[in-house]
Amino acid sequence: MVPSRPNFNKTVRALIRDIAAKLPEFAHVKAGRILVVAGEARRASRGTVKPLCFRGGKCTDRTGRRKPVIRIRGRRMLYCITLRPLFFRGSSAQARVETLLHELFHMSRRFDGTLHSGRRHAVLGKDFARKLRPLLRRYLKLCPPELLAALAHTGEVRVLQWLERPGPAYVPGTHRRARKVYTEDQLYYGISRMVTPKATRAPRESSARAKVH
Repeated sequence: MVPSRPNFNKTVRALIRDIAAKLPEFAHVKAGRILVVAGEARRASRGTVKPLCFRGGKCTDRTGRRKPVIRIRGRRMLYCITLRPLFFRGSSAQARVETLLHELFHMSRRFDGTLHSGRRHAVLGKDFARKLRPLLRRYLKLCPPELLAALAHTGEVRVLQWLERPGPAYVPGTHRRARKVYTEDQLYYGISRMVTPKATRAPRESSARAKVH
């Protein structure tokens, strides 16, 4: 019998909701407005976040450039977090929490689909990690064991991937074939294999496998 493949998007959504509920610094974050996908490798990156709007949640800026709209289940997404192969291969549960906190930390406190101008690596340099580290330590003390166990999974998982990936901002009229709106039709559940080093796996509870809603 083929073992079931967990829906990893549910795990990440539950984690983001828990972070927003327990850390005041992330209270502005709304998990339902963040799309999470698995993507291709990008050097040594484990994850990246893409802002999907211009300031104020607008899809068009002052120069007339327009960003494609991503709408899932009728709700417009404000950010897209891409988890890259190094996130799935060889990371610990704690390191995966750190990657997601890292990307959430980049988001504007207005949560309007833009990034925080003062939390860019080019601005903070090494101070970025120094500011993030205490937040990570604090959250790991609060993170539910069942969530850490789900993040320490080894084996195949289902995770959203792009069937057709949105392009960058464009000037209307110059790209006739540019898709204006992306929905579930441009996504699919692909299979990714997670590999968690044995020494870093979260201990299993004595009860049956915990479910993440």
